[in-house]
Amino acid sequence: MGMSAEDEHTVSPKDEEWPEAEKAEKLARGAALKWASGVFYRPEKLEALGQYRSRETQRNSSIQSRLKSTVQSYLEGVLQQMRALMAEHVQLASVVKVLPQLFSVHEVFSHTLQLLHEQHLLEAHAELMMLEHLRDDILFQLHLRGLSSAQATVLSYFSGLQELNESLAKQLWGIVGRSLQLVREDPVLFVSAVRIIEREEKIDDALLLDATFLPPGRPKGWRQKFYHVFQETITGSHFHPACVDTTGPGLSRHLAALQRDVVAELHVVKDLMVQCVPAHYNILSICTAMYHQALTSHLQDILQEDLDKQALFLLLEWVLHVYHSPEMMSHPGLLPEVDVSALGPLISPDLVDQTERKYVVKLKASMLEWMQRTLEVEFKEWFREEEPEADHQGFFQSALPVIIMQMLHENIRVASLITGSLQQKVYSMAMEELEAFLGRLREALVQCGKEHQKDRTVPKYYVPYLLAVLNNNLALSSSVPSLHLDTAHSEVPVSLRAALDRTQRKACQLLLEELLLDLQPLCTQLPSRKWLSGSQVVSSMCEVIDKYAKDFSHVRKPIFMLLLMESERLVTSQYLWALMQKKMVCRTEEERGQLCDRLLQDATQLRELFHGLGLDKSQQSLEAVFALRELICLKDPALLSLEVLGFITKYPDISDEHVSTLLDLRGDVSKEVRHMVLEMMAQHPQALPESYQPIFSIIVVPAPELPFCLRKGKCA
Repeated sequence: MGMSAEDEHTVSPKDEEWPEAEKAEKLARGAALKWASGVFYRPEKLEALGQYRSRETQRNSSIQSRLKSTVQSYLEGVLQQMRALMAEHVQLASVVKVLPQLFSVHEVFSHTLQLLHEQHLLEAHAELMMLEHLRDDILFQLHLRGLSSAQATVLSYFSGLQELNESLAKQLWGIVGRSLQLVREDPVLFVSAVRIIEREEKIDDALLLDATFLPPGRPKGWRQKFYHVFQETITGSHFHPACVDTTGPGLSRHLAALQRDVVAELHVVKDLMVQCVPAHYNILSICTAMYHQALTSHLQDILQEDLDKQALFLLLEWVLHVYHSPEMMSHPGLLPEVDVSALGPLISPDLVDQTERKYVVKLKASMLEWMQRTLEVEFKEWFREEEPEADHQGFFQSALPVIIMQMLHENIRVASLITGSLQQKVYSMAMEELEAFLGRLREALVQCGKEHQKDRTVPKYYVPYLLAVLNNNLALSSSVPSLHLDTAHSEVPVSLRAALDRTQRKACQLLLEELLLDLQPLCTQLPSRKWLSGSQVVSSMCEVIDKYAKDFSHVRKPIFMLLLMESERLVTSQYLWALMQKKMVCRTEEERGQLCDRLLQDATQLRELFHGLGLDKSQQSLEAVFALRELICLKDPALLSLEVLGFITKYPDISDEHVSTLLDLRGDVSKEVRHMVLEMMAQHPQALPESYQPIFSIIVVPAPELPFCLRKGKCA
């Protein structure tokens, strides 16, 4: 079968361009017609036409598939080369594109440095970023192709970037260091610096997020550096302990300056700087924490020094009160944005306690020195040529109690302004120091007493000054409770109460010793026959007692009554002592009668004197003289055992020697009666009641004279 005219006319222009294809197609068509005419020349063969068609279709598809595969393989080989050429073309195009930039790198370096010198920071930083981007892009391409050996060349070519970075950073940190000043005067430079820092932070974040390639010098971490420089600026501007004068006045000025500057700078941050930085900087809170931490370190450094008590007090007051006050961190202009309550204490409770203890040690030394000077002044006053001063009631006194108590009270009050714990520490120390002071006061009294023993005219007003000491001691005793933290439930510490009592007893003892010195010459005149016949000895004793009583009237009543009672007891003991010195023995019953009368008159005269001075008869010990008189006046010596039994029951401290001496005084007691009396005493030992005031136990009886041979030790 040949091609129809229509087929010939439909040959495409492409076919004309490929004559070999046209020829091949004609041959194929001819072969196909020949094969078909041979197969289908008989009609019955036409029934198998469908099968032939299906078989030929499959065969044709197989041929086409193999043909396509062959063509595809060929094309892929060609395309791989094309891709490589294309990639190389793109790279070369990129290189060609950036060649002008690469050639101008060093020129840009110079221009950028010039911009930095002129403080055109944003423009300079834009050029710096462009240069870094160019360098980093080249390094990245080399990294992708594993051409690490070429990186050194690139880094060398872009080495000027390091100088630019350093120059920019130096300017930035200089600006941050002056930021508190800049935001007040011209914030533009500071705002520019913050914008640059934030640009760099975004570049850092993007590179860290990708994490496939990190250019040299990344991450820069300039925001963190911003905080670091800002903190160094705060610390460096105020907190140099080596430059601080740590004496009280110097430290006071330093702390006042800190207070003023910190408040002023926080106001600048709150009112101005927060507007110049992004909100996420949280600049006010961070700045507050920086000041807080800087102050903590600074104060700890200062506390390492050997500070005086004023400096220690100032620090405690500043840390615990001034810092949190409306004059500083609770300033109305800073609230509520500034809040240091969550930052913890400036110094730890342990360090506060340690500082309080140091303060108390320094205060103790100062107090000791001050009290010592006060005592020295007091001691000199005792030797003055005039009486001590007296109050409106005529009671002798000195300024000592007022001086001491004012000093103690003021120091305790001042300590209470800091903490209750410091107040308690100072109070306890004050009680100890007052007790020690009273001990030194007693030593001074003893020293004064020794001087007086050497010469009774020195001090001239010995007794009045002893009375002033007693009044002072009473004033101290009554004032001490007011020093206690809780005056409603205050009690004088036991050891201090004992010290006050000892001081009182020492002054009373010295007064009674003085009285005794005046009484003793009179007491030595009895018993005697002159005394029996009626002498003025007791009248003279009464004059001495009356004189001392007039002196005692210058001491307050509790002490006056105590001195009166002790004087009466002293008179009684001296009178009894005189009777027991074995200087006289009644030779007759008439003399015993005279002795009884004399004893009655003397005891009555003395009793009435003390009664008139205010001492009730029931409080007097002279009753012992009346009782003793009964032993002398007893007519029948045989009844002495019974009489003595009653006597020792009333006066259980009387001894065998005392009784034996009194029996000697009678002059009519036989050995048998004496033996019987002493035997009775042995069979009835007496216990001293708790409240009993000894009378006879303080009276020393002369030892009996031994036989001549025993004294000499030469008996034959």
